[in-house]
Amino acid sequence: MADLAQVTEHIRGAVGDDSGLGKTVKIDLGDVGKIYIDGASSPNTVTNEDKPADATVSITWDDFMALSDGKLDPMMAFMQGKLKIAGDMMIAQRLAPLLKR
Repeated sequence: MADLAQVTEHIRGAVGDDSGLGKTVKIDLGDVGKIYIDGASSPNTVTNEDKPADATVSITWDDFMALSDGKLDPMMAFMQGKLKIAGDMMIAQRLAPLLKR
């Protein structure tokens, strides 16, 4: 199973220099940590910092892994309360392709 560093590196590769997000997003994985995507900087950056973001996605590590493996549908996760979004929901929706493994 992947750890936070491996997942962060994968997302860093998927985001590249220009993700097209144009905003910042924080994925809050609870006790496991955070993944901060700065899609507003040039080049884009991905870190494990806990900074304010335009959108914050809160999800457990296990649900995040299921989501990235395609075993959990993002809309179902949201409807079931497994995935919570604070801030700009439109940015969070554009994240899905970047999170696939």
